[in-house]
Formats: sequence, C-alpha cells, structure tokens
Amino acid sequence: MKKSWIIGGVIVLILIILIGNSIGKYNALVDREEAVEAQWSQVENVYQRRADLIPNLVNTVKGYADFEQKTLTDVIEARSKATSVNVNPQNLDQQSLQKFQQAQGQLGSALSRLMVVVERYPQLKANENFLQLQAQLEGTENRITVERRKFNEVAREYNSMIRRFPMNLFASSFDFERKAYFEADKGAEEPPKVEF
Repeated sequence: MKKSWIIGGVIVLILIILIGNSIGKYNALVDREEAVEAQWSQVENVYQRRADLIPNLVNTVKGYADFEQKTLTDVIEARSKATSVNVNPQNLDQQSLQKFQQAQGQLGSALSRLMVVVERYPQLKANENFLQLQAQLEGTENRITVERRKFNEVAREYNSMIRRFPMNLFASSFDFERKAYFEADKGAEEPPKVEF
C-alpha cells in the first residue's frame, strides 16, 4: 500500500513538472510573439509619422506657384498607396511584408524626387516652415531605420526560439509561425554610380 502511494506521488509530481514546464514554454512563446507584434506597431507608428508630415510638406511647397505639379501629385499618390497597405501583425509573412515595404519604398522614392526638385527653388529652401518639416522628415527617416532594425532583432529572437529543439515541436503544435524580416531593397547591394 505504501509503495503505491509513493509511485502515485511520483507520477503526480512528474505530471506537475511537465505541465508547469509546458505552461512556461507556452508563455515564453506568447511573450516573444507579443514582443514582435509590439515592435511591428512601433514600425507602423514611425511610418505613420512620416505619412502625417507629408501633407504639411506638400502644402508648404505648393505655395510656390512655379513648383512642378507632377512631383507633388506623385508624392500625394504614393502617400495614399503607402497608407492603404495594412499588415496584420499576427500574420507577418514575407509576402505581406514585401507588399508593405514596396509601398513605403515608392513613397520614399517620391519624397526623394521632391527633395531633388526643391533644390531648384532657393526661396523655398530658405522658408523656415519648409526647413522645419525637412528636418522632421529626416529625423523620421532615421527613426524608421532604427525601428526596422529593432523589429528584425525581435523577430530573429522569436524565430530562433520557435525553431530550436524541443521548442519547435511545442511551437508547431500551437501554430506559432515564423515572422518575416525587413530586407534591403533590390539593387541596394550595388553602389550608386557617381559621375562628374
């Protein structure tokens, strides 16, 4: 009788340890996934900051009558496309992230063209409001770079966790899926051509 109580106690203790271990692993996966989603929200936040600055920039530039209208239209259209692409943080796969990144890249490209055209207008470059907006935009671009890097770090930690044995067995049974990374734009590996 005493032996059966001991064996029963050992079995209960083993079950408690296994259940506690499983709960701990599951909670660790949830914490990492939440960290990825929180960092994604921060990435979206800085992109939204950039999108919010653009109407003010366009209105400031628009005040100069001889300014090229097509450039402004391109910026407005690119902003509209970029803000319409939404990514579900629970489903950060490579395809949705590439679509988001492509829309944001088109907006960045349109803004670059706007800044190049602005160089031809010294009175605009001297406008205090324009200078402040330009500084805010430059700061926001830096923030975007920082937040994208942080996102990749958090996604890497999460992806590593769900791929390691034995966590990979546990993660796959609860449908924890790999998260995508931000990647450099195509052609970024090629140095720009400078001609004098």
